[in-house]
Amino acid sequence: MIERVALVGTPNSGKTTLFNWITGSRQKVVNYPGSTVDYSLGHSLPVYGNSIEAVDTPGTYSLFPKSSDEEVTVRALYDQDLKISAVVIVIDACQISRQLHLVKQLKEIGYPIVVALTMVDLMVDAGGVDTAKMSQMLGVPVIPINGLLGGGVKELIQAVVKIKHSESGQKIKQLEPWSEEKRKNIFTESAQLSNLLETKIPKAVDQTAQIDKVLLHPYFGLLIFIATMVGLFSSIYFFATPFMDLIDGGFSALIDLTKEHVSHPLLSNFISDGIIAGVGAVIIFVPQIFILFLGISFLEDSGYLARAATLIDRPLSAIGLNGKAFVPLLSGFACAIPAMMATRAINSKKAKWLTMFIIPLMTCSARLPVYALLLGFLFAGRSALLAGSALAVLYLMGILVAAILAGILNKFININEKSFFMLELPIYRRPQVKTVVRNSYKRTKSYLVRSGPVIFFFAILVWIGTTFPNYQAEDSYERISTSYASQMGQMIEPIFKPMGADWRVGVGLLSAFAAREVFVSTLAIIMHVSDEALESDNEESLNNSILTSMREAKWVDGAPLFTIPSVLALLIFFVVALQCTTTTAVAYREMRSKGFALVQLASMNLLAYVLAVLVYQIATYSGL
Repeated sequence: MIERVALVGTPNSGKTTLFNWITGSRQKVVNYPGSTVDYSLGHSLPVYGNSIEAVDTPGTYSLFPKSSDEEVTVRALYDQDLKISAVVIVIDACQISRQLHLVKQLKEIGYPIVVALTMVDLMVDAGGVDTAKMSQMLGVPVIPINGLLGGGVKELIQAVVKIKHSESGQKIKQLEPWSEEKRKNIFTESAQLSNLLETKIPKAVDQTAQIDKVLLHPYFGLLIFIATMVGLFSSIYFFATPFMDLIDGGFSALIDLTKEHVSHPLLSNFISDGIIAGVGAVIIFVPQIFILFLGISFLEDSGYLARAATLIDRPLSAIGLNGKAFVPLLSGFACAIPAMMATRAINSKKAKWLTMFIIPLMTCSARLPVYALLLGFLFAGRSALLAGSALAVLYLMGILVAAILAGILNKFININEKSFFMLELPIYRRPQVKTVVRNSYKRTKSYLVRSGPVIFFFAILVWIGTTFPNYQAEDSYERISTSYASQMGQMIEPIFKPMGADWRVGVGLLSAFAAREVFVSTLAIIMHVSDEALESDNEESLNNSILTSMREAKWVDGAPLFTIPSVLALLIFFVVALQCTTTTAVAYREMRSKGFALVQLASMNLLAYVLAVLVYQIATYSGL
C-alpha cells in the first residue's frame, strides 16, 4: 500500500519546492470540498526507490486555524477519506525557533512525524545545523533538504516509510486548545532549543535585513513598491498583447475558414460565431492570466510580495481590506478574471469578500475600446491631451467608487472573525524558474478547467439571443434588429430613456454582457455602419464610421440621439456596471455562492444605472 504523506509548514518555508522535488511533474491540483483553496497530490519519482503519495497542504502558521488556508490544512489532517498516514513538517533552517511549535502540535495529534529541514544551503556560511542533535532533542527524524539541488529527498522518503512502519497503529487525536501559559512555555522551549543548537545568524539573513532598510523604508519603500506594481501591471499589457493578438488572429482565421467551407448558413454561423467564438472568449484571456501569475509567483518566491503587502496594509485597512488585497485589485486593471482568482491569497474572509466585490470597478482593458469611442465623440477635433486627461479621470473614478463602496460595505457586513494581518517575512532568494513557471501553469490551467465551461455557455446564450428568430437574414443589421435581443431592447427601451439611450443603445448594452468591448461592434451593426468599415482591419476607420453614424442618429421626433449628456451617462455607466458574464461566472466559482455573484451583478448594474440617469438629467438640465 502506498503511504499518503502530508507536507505541513509555514508559508515560504520551502514546502512547495520540496513537493516539486518529490513528485517532479507528476502531480494534480485538487480543490478541497467546501473551500476555494487548492492543494496538490503527487506520487514520488521512481528514482527514490520507496513510493509515497505526497499532499502539499496550504501554508499554515498553526494548527489552531485563523484563516481558510489553515482550516483546509487542519481538515485534511483529520479527513478520513484523504487517509493521511504520516506528516512531513517542513521547517526553515533560518527560522527554527519560530516554527518548532508545529512539531509539538503534530505530536499531540499523534501523527508519525519527520522533520524536513529546508534552506540548509543558506546556513553553510553560519556553520550549518547539527541535525543529529536536533533530532535527539525533538525525538523525531530530522532530514536536511537542499532546495536548489534536491539533496536529501531520497533520505526523507526512506525516513517517512521507516517511521510509519514503526509507529503503525497509533491513533489520531483531536488537538486540545492551548492555554496562554502553555503557549508561552512552548515558544520559550522552542527558543531555548534553537539556542542549544548554537546556530549562528546566516549571511542571507543579514543581507535581507540590509535590503529591507531600503525596501521597507517609510518613503523610498513606498516609491519602489509603486514602481514594482506598475511594472507588473504594465507587463500584463505589454507581454500579453502579442499572444492575445495571435490567438485572436488564429480564431478569426478559423471563423473565416468555417464560413468558407460550411455551406449551410445556420450551421456555419453556429460553428463560427457560436462555438469557435465561444472557445475564443475563454482562450483569449490565457496570456494575461499566465503572465500575471508568472509575475506574482516571481515576486512571491523572491520574498518581496510579503513586503509589498505590509507596505499597503495600513491605507487599505481603513476600508476593511488588508495588504493582501492590493495585488488582486491592481491586476483588476488588466482583467477581473485573474484578479478574482488572486484573492485566494487573502486569509480574512471579510477582506476577501470586499476585495472580490469591488474588483469589477477597476478599469479593465475591455473598457478601453468603449472609452476610446465615446471620448472620441466628446473630444472630436480637440486636443488629445483633453481626451487623455478624461481617460485618467475615468480610471480614478473607478478607484474612488470602489473605495467608497468598500468603506460602506465594511460597516454593514457581519462576518464574525478576528481581524488580523500576519505574514512571515522570508529571506530574499533567487526564484527558481522551473518552479515559477510550473506554479503559473497550474493556476492558469485551474482557470480554464473551472471557468471555461461557464464562459462558453454564456457565449452560446448570447449567440442565440442575437441570431434568432430571423437567422436566415443575410444582412447583419436586419438579423440583429429583429433578434430576440433586439426585441428585448425595444421592450425595455423606457428603462434606457432616462439615461438618454434608445433601444439601439440598449441592445449594445445588453450585448456587452458577453464582453464589454462587444458594445462597439454591436453598435456598429445596429447603427448600420458600412460593410467596408465593418470588414476593415483599421480600428480607426471603424471608429470614425461609427462616430459619423452616431452624429446622424436621431430619436423619432428628430432630436439627436447622442449628445454630450447621453455620452457622459454612457461613460459613467461603463465605469461602474458589471457587464461581463465571465466575471460573474468566476465570482460564483471562487466564492461558491450564487447569491454573492447575483447580488454583485445586480447591485453594480443598478448603481451604474442610477448614476447614469443622474448624470444625464443634471447635464441636460445644465444645458450641456
